[in-house]
Amino acid sequence: MGKHKINIKDLQVISFSTDVARSLALNIMNRHFKHTPNEEKLKLIADVLEHPQLYTQHATLSILAHKLLNITSTINIGQAYDLEDDAKHFDVFGNKHIEGNAIRQMEVAMRLPIAVKGALMPDAHQGYGLPIGGVLATHNAVIPYGVGMDIGCRMALSILDLPGSYTEHRAYELKKALQKDTHFGNEGGLEQSQEHDILDHPDFQKTDLLKRLHGKAVRQLGSSGSGNHFVEFGIVELHEGNTLDLPSSRYAAILSHSGSRSLGANIAQHYTNIAMDHCKLPREAKQLAWLTMDSAEGEEYWLSMNLAGEYAKACHERIHHNLVRTLEVKVLKTIDNHHNFAWKEHLADGKEYIVHRKGATPAAQGIYGVIPGSMIAPGFIVRGLGNEASLNSAAHGAGRKMSRQKAKDSTTMGSMKKLLQSEKVLLLGGSPEEAPGAYKDIEAIMNSQHTLVNIEGKFHPKIVRMAKD
Repeated sequence: MGKHKINIKDLQVISFSTDVARSLALNIMNRHFKHTPNEEKLKLIADVLEHPQLYTQHATLSILAHKLLNITSTINIGQAYDLEDDAKHFDVFGNKHIEGNAIRQMEVAMRLPIAVKGALMPDAHQGYGLPIGGVLATHNAVIPYGVGMDIGCRMALSILDLPGSYTEHRAYELKKALQKDTHFGNEGGLEQSQEHDILDHPDFQKTDLLKRLHGKAVRQLGSSGSGNHFVEFGIVELHEGNTLDLPSSRYAAILSHSGSRSLGANIAQHYTNIAMDHCKLPREAKQLAWLTMDSAEGEEYWLSMNLAGEYAKACHERIHHNLVRTLEVKVLKTIDNHHNFAWKEHLADGKEYIVHRKGATPAAQGIYGVIPGSMIAPGFIVRGLGNEASLNSAAHGAGRKMSRQKAKDSTTMGSMKKLLQSEKVLLLGGSPEEAPGAYKDIEAIMNSQHTLVNIEGKFHPKIVRMAKD
């Protein structure tokens, strides 16, 4: 008799009181009832939900019954794992730009039993779970904190059908458009309601968590977060021989950087907690707890992560649409890419792995992306070279050389604005935490990854909006 497997969609016909109950039911059925037809599985689940007291002594269904009856189970569903003695090999690009803490953090990740291959990008620095700029391929497992809190954080560039001088001659109008059509901060959203197909995505109805988060996702659509998120007008300078099907010239452009807002943050925290309950790791690695891809929790996280990525993309689409509509201008070309995500990819051995890019840009052969610098340093339009050693990845920015607190302590808002004025850059909002001096030299970073990407052009910031301190 063949194996039968049910998934989250199959369980839509059954009403569960909590996501945990749903996850437990899915796990139990796929682990212990592999040869039972799916129709019988669903009937059995429904019977346990209706009569949990009849199953409290059942060999495999007692966990679900106890959960439904709010009885504390004596069965420990968590499993302890040891780190391997030696870290598996990982390639480092731009070693001289990377602090020792980030390298040591990557070494811990490469001692996970599920780790297969890794790489550090030249903008890497210490983070939570994986270092920022860390790329990790795993076997049949996804690490929520290997993806990060801001799931699907994106860069989006719209090259406009206007000369670069437009940003200087129409600076006042561009400033007013940014004030009207963008919103920053951890709460709230745009005053005018936003519409997008993402809000009707059926996956919002797949779990109780996503159902609860839908209302806030509606309110925050088209807005940006805090920290290093921005929307800015600037000048794109396309190089001779670029492959973007546009003449080499200087164009006005819009560049945005932000992610999935509260939706992604809540998904990340929810499934990290579940992963840490199920996957017990030593203290130095506990944030790298994983969910197996064939578990109910892993399947739910994967679905939720992909929805958050689509939501982040929708936010950028609304930002750019609103600005273009207000200014009554035309877009010639859009380039976007995202980081803080996990992908199913095949590596050189032909096998499929889960590739986490925590603050790293996808750079497979021919893939376009944008790597920003700082408020006064250019960003770079790039095309991936598909370098296997970097797991088809590149840096996602200049990378911090100074913590946010250190930047705040060493820079005043006044001195920062004076520097920006000398560079002819106008800042709306912002914080000393994001002062240009807090970042590494983007030119040096790009020189350290010439085997990872080709440069197609540059973006020079001119009018920048960020969250206030």
